[in-house]
Formats: sequence, structure tokens, C-alpha cells
Amino acid sequence: MNAEELLRMRIAGKIENEGVQGWIWDNGNRSKKTVRCLPFRDYMEICLYDGQWGYYRSGDIRVGKSGDFYTSPFLGMVMGEKLAAFIGRLAESFGGGIDVAEWGAGTGRLSRQMADAWKRSGQLPLAEMTYTVVDMNPVHLSAARVEMEQVQHVFSGLQFMTPIEAEMVQWGPRPLVVAANELLDAFPVHRLVKVEGKLWELGAASVGLEPIADSGSTAAFQYAYMPLSDPLLAQSLACDDVELEEGQVFEVNLDAERWIAVMGALIGRGALVIADYGHEAAELQSPHRMNGTLRCYKNHIAHENPFDSVGEQDITAHVNFTAIMRAAGRTGWRVGYYDTQKRFLLDQGILDDLAAHDGSNPFGEEARRNRSIAQLLLGDGMSDIFKVLVLVKD
Repeated sequence: MNAEELLRMRIAGKIENEGVQGWIWDNGNRSKKTVRCLPFRDYMEICLYDGQWGYYRSGDIRVGKSGDFYTSPFLGMVMGEKLAAFIGRLAESFGGGIDVAEWGAGTGRLSRQMADAWKRSGQLPLAEMTYTVVDMNPVHLSAARVEMEQVQHVFSGLQFMTPIEAEMVQWGPRPLVVAANELLDAFPVHRLVKVEGKLWELGAASVGLEPIADSGSTAAFQYAYMPLSDPLLAQSLACDDVELEEGQVFEVNLDAERWIAVMGALIGRGALVIADYGHEAAELQSPHRMNGTLRCYKNHIAHENPFDSVGEQDITAHVNFTAIMRAAGRTGWRVGYYDTQKRFLLDQGILDDLAAHDGSNPFGEEARRNRSIAQLLLGDGMSDIFKVLVLVKD
């Protein structure tokens, strides 16, 4: 059996042993059939974070041309440079001396871009700074060590940690600024839906076996309906004034809210600089989003079936920034900045970086940089979907 088949069997066993009673439509939606199921959030967590076969814990590098998706550092150096300059100004508000960590750093490309920008600008006293690269994927951490090798001498200290290790560190006394680029969207989400006027949670149910070419069959899954697994789910909708239409699906990311709280407990003084795709709650519940925002990515192709390619594809959902800011307010953070990534980049003077050139060499440095800026600001409208949220503890 290959890794996907083994992970499918592990999930099927967990449903059998730990699942709760739910139901699926039977006979062409004319009756309900009782099934055992796990909350979709738990299914998604196993797919992404299982210690042996989870997407983010095993396999090759997941980001970039050879992976399944791109992040902004792979669109050129501009995003890294602008974040570096912004963090430099944050440092001034804290008195000049800070330490920096990137949480969910992947292969370390953004960290390297910021380090190079600080070296060129002299904006921060790097010889006094400890820089920490945090990621769960051992292959990513190994790649990050290589990426950061050429700049390790400029820092007072350069550390590489898993999230569990980083959450055990006694940070301080210097202020800590944490960059989190496309981190929150990677947390597992609960999926809620209104059926027959009642709020249900979507679960994952095992529905027997499906054939696999040349290898027999393996466990198959489908959505089921189950009672809410956590009372905080209904509370979250109520706090954000979310009222679903019949049949509408809405994602709740309690894990992201808990991460904000954990960071609040770890950091006595500092900031979180969060860049991610998402909206406020009012937009996420709008009628054109009846199916929620869950997406899967494999080989740079997006689709909506999380029960395919188990452990071999990314699963993600848009961030509810209303919920994140609400969680931040409960745990000692204040909002220092919130706007679209496009507005953030404009505020940081990105248009000043456009370079004049004669166009004779479309592969020259100036042309490539201009294309990178255009893609960040205009590409697929993503720069308006992406938001930048800065949370501060003074």
C-alpha cells in the first residue's frame, strides 16, 4: 500500500473507533441514513498534519514550481522587501531593538528576502537580532537552512524550530515581531451548514471502498451531517453576526483563533504581521458563497474535493478576519494595521520601485521586477483578496 492508501485506512479506523453519529441523505435525498463520522476539521487535520503521511509533515517541498501552490515570495523579492521595511519601522516604535520570527516559513524564501533587504538598507541592527525560522515540515526546514546559510553570519543568532519547539521558548526580554505569511489559511477548519432550518456541522464519513488502479481498493469518504462538535462554533457565528441561508456552508477556524491566543501568551511585547487571503465575516457569508471557501490544490490546479488525493494535496479556506480580530482583542492585542495587501504595498511605496527601461530585454532585471510588482498588485485580483493584519502588544 502507498502512503495515500495507508492514510485513508488510518482515517477510516479513526472514524470507526472515535466517530460520532451523523447522517447522510439516502434514496435520492428522500430519507436519512445514520453513519459514523468525524468533524471535517479532524479529517482535514489528519490529511495535512498526520505525523507519518500528512501533507505538511511528509513528502517533498510543497511550495513553488515543483510543489502544488505559490506564495508571494515566489513572485519576486518585492513582498519580502516591503515587509522588511515595515518591520523596520515597527522596530522604531519599540525603541529599535527587536527579534524576528517567521512562523510557517516554508523553505525560508521570505525570511531570506527580508534578511537581504535589511543588509542592504542597514535599517535594523542585525548583529543584535535573533532570527527564528519556524515550520512543521522537516523537508522545508532543511531547505530553509540552506536558504539562510549565506546570511546567518549577520544575525546575533539564527534558529530553526518546529512550532511545538517555538511555543516552549521563553521569548523576551526584547520585543518579538512574528511574520506569518499564508499561515492561518493552513489551519484545519470546521464547516457548518444550515439544513432544514437547523445548524449542522459537516463531518467526514467512511463509505466503503473505492477501486484503485492496479492495487485493489481503498477507503472512500464523503460529507455527512453531525451535531456541532464544539459550543464555540455557534458562539463564533453569533459574535460575528453570521446568519446562514438554507444550504449555505460557512467555515469556522477555531485553530487560528487559538493560535492568536497562544501568541498572546508567548509574547509580552511585540507584533504579529499576518498576510493571508480572506475577508471579513459579512463578505464570507454573502449569497454568492453558498458553498463556503474551501479549496484544494494539487500540481497548481484548484478544485473542491477534499476526499481526493488524501494526504497528497493542500486543503485550505479563506481566513475570517472578523473572527481573528475578535480573538486578538480578547488576548491583549490591538489592531495596528488592517487593509488589503494591495493597499499595504501601495502604502509602503511599491510604485516607487517601478523601473524605467527600454523594453529591449523582457528578461532583464528591471522588466522582471516590474512584472513582479504588477502581479502582486493586479494578478487575478488576489491582492484585494489578500489582507495584511498587524496586531501589536505595546
